[in-house]
Amino acid sequence: MLIGVLSILFVAACTPQSTQPSERQVAQWVEQLNAIYDEYFQASLELEPLRATYLGEHKYNNLLPDTLSSEHRERVRMLEEEYLASVQRFEFAYLPEEAQLSYQIFVRDREMALMALEHPVHLMPLNQFYNIANQLAILGSGTSAQPFQTAQDYSMWAERMRAIPKVIAGVIRNMEEGMAQEVVQPRVLMERALDQIAAHLVDDLTDSLFYQPIHTMPETFSEQEVLYFSELYANLITETVLPAYQALHDFVRDEYMPAARVDSYGIGALPGGQEWYAYNVRWRTTTDLTAEEIHAIGEREVARIQDNIKTVMHEVGFTGTLDEFFAFTRDDEQFHYASREEMLEDYRAFARAVEETSELLFFPEMLPKADYEIRAVEEFRERSASSGSYSVPSEDGSRPGIFYLNTYNLPARPTWAKAALTLHEAVPGHHYQLALQREMDSLPPFRKFGGETAFIEGWGLYAESLGDELGVYGPYDRYGANIAELWRAIRLVVDTGIHAKGWSRQQVLDYMYANAPVAEARAVSEAERFMALPGQALAYKIGQLKIRELRNYAEYELGDNFDVREFHRQVLRHGSLPLSVLETQIHQWVAQQG
Repeated sequence: MLIGVLSILFVAACTPQSTQPSERQVAQWVEQLNAIYDEYFQASLELEPLRATYLGEHKYNNLLPDTLSSEHRERVRMLEEEYLASVQRFEFAYLPEEAQLSYQIFVRDREMALMALEHPVHLMPLNQFYNIANQLAILGSGTSAQPFQTAQDYSMWAERMRAIPKVIAGVIRNMEEGMAQEVVQPRVLMERALDQIAAHLVDDLTDSLFYQPIHTMPETFSEQEVLYFSELYANLITETVLPAYQALHDFVRDEYMPAARVDSYGIGALPGGQEWYAYNVRWRTTTDLTAEEIHAIGEREVARIQDNIKTVMHEVGFTGTLDEFFAFTRDDEQFHYASREEMLEDYRAFARAVEETSELLFFPEMLPKADYEIRAVEEFRERSASSGSYSVPSEDGSRPGIFYLNTYNLPARPTWAKAALTLHEAVPGHHYQLALQREMDSLPPFRKFGGETAFIEGWGLYAESLGDELGVYGPYDRYGANIAELWRAIRLVVDTGIHAKGWSRQQVLDYMYANAPVAEARAVSEAERFMALPGQALAYKIGQLKIRELRNYAEYELGDNFDVREFHRQVLRHGSLPLSVLETQIHQWVAQQG
């Protein structure tokens, strides 16, 4: 599995040192480790060509393997085991700071990847969030990472379309195996996924997302090329893609749905599910916290944030109860957008206002060069999509970052949610952190293009707390930020409730309705999101609490010498880190200031 440099590197691989290694030897170790990281990254992209496309590596744009097969999973296992062993031959203690960080993260990532293979996630490959039918359709639409600029681009995507039936067959095969082992999704999630698949089964092929690149062919194409690709895509969509999608749709409807779960909703109810969820908690939070501990943290945070909301109630002169204030801010027309277009424009205008004041909290050199856009979530997935999400720009900035805004069911998208959501998904949240990370030439590729969920989402939620310091929050914006934070605290309670405590879907909804102002559409989509993504929702609050704790520590220790811009530089300058590693970094920085 290891190729190229590794066979050479280990001729001089590090053995236990009896004396301090020389600077030259340490420099050689760093060079060798970086070569290993680079080689691992390229090998992993070859195994995951779709990921390569999203990261801007286009030489695999024609490949679409069955990544769910046992053969592929074994190749992944071999890759992870061999590269993990390769770096463990080096002596960590003698490495310089950045090399130590890369080593720690690489080892942890390989260990977590190997642990992941012990759990049957591959037997539940389809839900309303991870839906290969949607993923391929969006790629094939020409509006995502798959390029459609040259004849070669069109030919490469045609090769991928030819492979779609095999990939869909692999999804069905694994779901059948999951049925046999009683490792199946909750029925409600598959109802959502089925609706999504059905949306792609168009009567007129020219309405298919897969045909959109034909509508937008470059003007530089010759008449012969236009005719050739029009006929090729029409045939592939009609004879290859749509039949595969129909087969998946019919399998889910006729075979999987009757076997799906109706009495349980979390992975904790599945065979080996408690251990599986414990792994997800550790992976997502980069901590050793247990589900029970996180559940309790969530309950405490819900109570604390509700007290903050009562302060806003008094600020705006509302004289009713907390529940009455929730109802007022949920239902009153002044908080509802009149149209999707109005909502989009309001968000875009607010983002521009944030950009004008961002240098209050960030040094100019810590702002990413890549641009970003705010787009509406596509209609075919908006019903089950989250309120907002962020797509990272390409490394060279040619494809901007994208803040996808859900404009479905406007009464469920109150105006006071705008400020915090924009700070989280765009600036100074995900766009600043992730786009900046992509632009860091000092990071090895696995760090530049990777990430720790707790850091990434923790930073996004922490960014929501910066509205007052940026001067962009009014009272209802502050209320919205409190509600957004309240939601993340609620997530700690309900995610652990679903997956560790066996809560029902209705228990989750009841807890949401009792503790936050939420319309049914959002409550349902959020509850079902937690079911589909075990542990992912924990990362936000756990990460934010750690970053806020570290800021409080730095402010206390440094006193008048504390500079929030420098603190933000220290948090962001290494890219995404496990929380334990970030804590060490900040403590070392503070100690150096003394």
